[in-house]
Amino acid sequence: MIRNIIFDWSGTLVDDLPAVWQATNHVLTQAGLTALSLEQFRAEFSLPFIHFYERFTPGVPLAQLEVWFHASFAGAQDSVVELPHAREFLKFCRACQVRTFVLSTVRADYFELQSQATGFREYIDLPYVQIWDKRDKIRELLAENHLDADETLFIGDMQHDIDTARHGGVRSCAVLTGYNRLDQLRASQPDIIVEHLGELRHILETHDGCLESYLRPETQAARQPVVTVGGLIFDRAGQVLMVRTHKWSNLWGIPGGKTKYGETSGDALRREIKEETALDIEDIEFVMVQDCIHSREFYRDAHFVLLNYTCLARPGGVRLNGEAETYRWTSLPEALALPLNEPTRRLLETVVRQRGEVPKP
Repeated sequence: MIRNIIFDWSGTLVDDLPAVWQATNHVLTQAGLTALSLEQFRAEFSLPFIHFYERFTPGVPLAQLEVWFHASFAGAQDSVVELPHAREFLKFCRACQVRTFVLSTVRADYFELQSQATGFREYIDLPYVQIWDKRDKIRELLAENHLDADETLFIGDMQHDIDTARHGGVRSCAVLTGYNRLDQLRASQPDIIVEHLGELRHILETHDGCLESYLRPETQAARQPVVTVGGLIFDRAGQVLMVRTHKWSNLWGIPGGKTKYGETSGDALRREIKEETALDIEDIEFVMVQDCIHSREFYRDAHFVLLNYTCLARPGGVRLNGEAETYRWTSLPEALALPLNEPTRRLLETVVRQRGEVPKP
């Protein structure tokens, strides 16, 4: 049973990625280098961060790097906000009398500012911050607080967090809300990957706080296929809406989600599209059903029955709710040229054949 949780801070409880990306680019440009795109930054950034700078700015003294970085980051503290589901998860820990700790590289003064601004400080029993290499501290944290490793879970968003958990002999949970991509986190082999802390809370609630119960092969084998709906949304100009999400390996796809008990697939599609994009839809047409079983593109092992539709967007702007990171309107041929998840690729190929826009292969 999980009685103790150690949190990473940045990317796990708070979102400081835009501020850190901006500050890192300030360092690079001051050093005469080209700024990184967000995707390049996420692919390259690693902890301990000194190794990142050794690769990009060899020969520049650490003291100078620190001056450049904090000149930008210190002024961006108002942009650091709590991540979705973090507050509810911390309250859940308090209600269940789970002890909570923070083990993070974040500088102590930034932690105080951010934890007070979010109100999270009252939910943290003890913070260990300004730690350059968390692997050097986790065993000390466990010993000082008399924590049983078998009852302790480390939650983080980076490979370094998973490595730290392994070094301390505790369970590890990777979240997709921060810096590292799904493929990077998978490479470190955490015990569990979740989309966000809300999903982890649900797992712990339904298994009485016992992560071992959830991870047992027989528990996973007993799970039932999940019926979902997805819509290829057209606008009046004939373009389609594509969205990109971390939980599908940062590949492009279509909006959609699970069908609720007692809900028709059409109603489910309208609800999911509205929730995820703020769009209202009409002219819904069924295209195909797909089985998606054990896809490595999805962030966890799953069996989906995918009901795929086309539909038309009513006038109105797209507003994402956090399910996806970005979106674009594009023509069907241009959509097919994107890095797509496989179910979406099959849907697009079927639609363009039906419409006669490209020859059948």
